[in-house]
This record gives sequence, C-alpha cells and structure tokens, in this order.
Amino acid sequence: MKSGFVKSSPRFFKLISRSMYALVVALFALAAFVPAPLQEQASPAITPNPVKSAWFLLWIQELVSWSCLMIYPVLLLGCLFVMLPWLPVGPHLHKASWFAGSQKKVSVITIALVAIIAGLTLMAMFFRGANWSLVF
Repeated sequence: MKSGFVKSSPRFFKLISRSMYALVVALFALAAFVPAPLQEQASPAITPNPVKSAWFLLWIQELVSWSCLMIYPVLLLGCLFVMLPWLPVGPHLHKASWFAGSQKKVSVITIALVAIIAGLTLMAMFFRGANWSLVF
C-alpha cells in the first residue's frame, strides 16, 4: 500500500455520489417551493420586532441572547471544526467506512453538535416573538 492512500470500495463512492445528487435535488426542490423569508426594504423609521438574523445565523443569535459571552464557544466550535482533520483521534484507517469504530467519539460529538445547532435554529426561528421572548 502506498503511503497517504486509504483502501476503499467503489460502492462507497457510488453511495457518496448518489447522496450528493439527492441533496442537490432536495435543495432545488426546497428552493422552488419554499419562498425565502425576505422582509420589506429596510427603513430607519420602522424597526421590526423581533429583528432576526438570516436562518443560518439564528442559532448564534439565540446563544448570544442568553449572554454576550456565548460568542466564544461559537468561535471555539469553528476552530474545532477547522482543526478536525488534524486532530489525533485514533489509529490510521486502512479501509474507508461510515462511522468507523476508532472514529466513533468524533462522529458522535459532531452529530450532537449539529443536532444542538439545528435545535437552536428552530427555537429562534419559530419560538421567539416580540422583544425576543419565548412564545409557543
């Protein structure tokens, strides 16, 4: 085996390419049928209540609404995800696989963080009302 290469199966890459195509089709379908939540043109005389960020930043707005110091875990999380490929997490893999046993801890942490971010985004999008109060 040449150094720097990982053995894998052609079925693995077929699965990845099919998943990518399904994701692209799903995104196009969502873009076609779900309208963008754009508001009217900004006016200094009229301020909407609550003012919400774009949907992909709502989880950060939700965290910062709890405390202004909550931006630091967001920055730390960003650095962690950038550094993820270089973190020592286990032995060198000789075969590509989904959720490899030696990588299970990293996989579980990543899935948990994505679930937390999705939950915070949904909370900020649907359960925040006037003056950023919780509404059900």
